[in-house]
Amino acid sequence: MSSPTWDEFAELALKRITASGAEYGDIRIQDSSTEHIEGEDHRIASIRDAKDIGFGVRVLYHGAWGFAASSVLSLEEVPRVADLAVEIAKGSASIALEKVRLAEEPIHRDRVVTPYRINPFTVPLEKKSDLLLSTMEAMHRQTGIVRSSASLWARRDTKVFVSTEGSRIEWDLLTGQGECTATALHEGRFASRSFSTPHLRKGYELIEEADLLREGSRVATQAIEKVKAPVVDAGAYDLVLDPEHLSLTIHESCGHPSELDRALGYEANYAGTSFLTPEKLGNFRYGSQHVNLVADNTEQETLAATGYDDDGVVCQQWDIIRHGIFVGYCTNREVAPKIRESRSRGSNRADGWGSIPIVRIANIGLEPGAATVDQLIADVKRGIYIEGHGSYSIDQRRYNFQFGGDAFWLIENGRRVHMLRDVIYHGITPEFWNSCDGVADQSARRRYGFITCGKGQPGQSGWMTHAASPARFRKIQVIRGEGSS
Repeated sequence: MSSPTWDEFAELALKRITASGAEYGDIRIQDSSTEHIEGEDHRIASIRDAKDIGFGVRVLYHGAWGFAASSVLSLEEVPRVADLAVEIAKGSASIALEKVRLAEEPIHRDRVVTPYRINPFTVPLEKKSDLLLSTMEAMHRQTGIVRSSASLWARRDTKVFVSTEGSRIEWDLLTGQGECTATALHEGRFASRSFSTPHLRKGYELIEEADLLREGSRVATQAIEKVKAPVVDAGAYDLVLDPEHLSLTIHESCGHPSELDRALGYEANYAGTSFLTPEKLGNFRYGSQHVNLVADNTEQETLAATGYDDDGVVCQQWDIIRHGIFVGYCTNREVAPKIRESRSRGSNRADGWGSIPIVRIANIGLEPGAATVDQLIADVKRGIYIEGHGSYSIDQRRYNFQFGGDAFWLIENGRRVHMLRDVIYHGITPEFWNSCDGVADQSARRRYGFITCGKGQPGQSGWMTHAASPARFRKIQVIRGEGSS
């Protein structure tokens, strides 16, 4: 006797939801495979293969949500979990202070598949391990390197979403990433320099195109230079920030504030609310006229470009900031009507079958300008060029912040002259973005993704990509962050 199909499981769950009198319900079934290979100091330190399968049922009953999930896919378990979700929704409805009203969305029946050239799960383990070992060896060939690491990561998600409204969406999504880090020692002090491919929805060709061997040698050289570099002198500097660094700055100081559930105060206990409250929509100057931040969940290969979100809403493109003015939020079907929007922006996502979908940051990117990177630097008398991610801190409303980085170069009279270390800059979000007076052109645009964006209670990890070209910011306060490297 053949096993029931996912569609048969979904039909069974939705029949129970409909029979309960609930106004809406959906089921998500997901099967995920993950491979993570890590190397440390000339050796393969760990190889982890993980498989995770299960389903979650969401029910809206008399304006209140119920959710239940299970890792057991069976003809007995699916109706039990559906009934439990209904029971939770009924309990929630009995104490709800206001009723949930969902924004309208057309019925969708579709299949979304990640295009790729090389399936990373079919690449021999020996080949991938040899690449990591060779990369670490290349880093250690340089005198002064005392530690190294290199890793490869890949994940495949097959998923189906079916709702009582009639939508049925199927996904087959692939994601990959690779990185390496070199650590140098000098006079009892350590400094590290890293290279990371972006997390992108591509196959193993992402790794081949990145050339870890070449990048490993480069970051080893820069780690040695960094550990010997002088500490920055505190003061005001013009900053030129590279795309990888900007991805984190955008994520923390614009991405999270633009989540509407935060702005409404719904998300407060895990990671705070937002200073971009609804009365600011359409009139608040977030940045200078050079600042255009666009949410684009349609750009191929980016993490949030999944065709549809976990509400079954089609992915879209829209403005968050246009010519410096705050004009748009990330929303789902529940919160969009609260700011009088008739349709969700399609930003409702869960990190797996066992989590209820919540509003997540979109693929928010800084729109390119007209300058070249050399032109941005040429107009700086005293400044710092910053690459990569480092330590950071930001308050619960995403207003006051400080950021470090992975590598820093002093700029004097329009030229990068030498590396610095222990650079931390701080500021207030709208003041910082209003100091932006130039963004490099499309040729310098790069994309970097996040797969560990924390939000929710219980906590979930969100996935999104932030693209940018290098940008210049005037007279930013820099302090010494000794020990932060």
